[in-house]
Amino acid sequence: MEIKCPHCGQRNRVPAGNLDGDPTCGKCHNLLLNSPINADSKMLAELIAGSAIPVVVDFWAPWCGPCLRFAPTYQSLAEKLGGTVAFVKVDTEAHQEIGAKFNIRSIPTLATFFRGRELGRTSGALPAAELEKLVRGLIEQAQKV
Repeated sequence: MEIKCPHCGQRNRVPAGNLDGDPTCGKCHNLLLNSPINADSKMLAELIAGSAIPVVVDFWAPWCGPCLRFAPTYQSLAEKLGGTVAFVKVDTEAHQEIGAKFNIRSIPTLATFFRGRELGRTSGALPAAELEKLVRGLIEQAQKV
């Protein structure tokens, strides 16, 4: 899959199975996973099926006020825990087929995945402490598998 570097914009090819090795940008050498990955249907499918680390997906839309207010919280946790978890954003307005496939009925919705399975989901913009608790629980759950 190709991940756009959040620092310099360079596209980097990274196999989904290699996300646990803290991949860095080939151009600027900064970490690629310390910011959410904007995914289309192909990339999301690759991440869910092949990622060696847990995946948290934020289903959102640009017209959604709670989604926009939640974005900095999600970004902040990605900066803190990126690399142990893949933080992904899916714009359900631009990729309506993904929203339909995952039966997204309200936004923002967070869905968690590991080794091809959905582990859970929650709707609504979470406060920072609750989001971190959810993600740390996902990390613990993945370590037991």
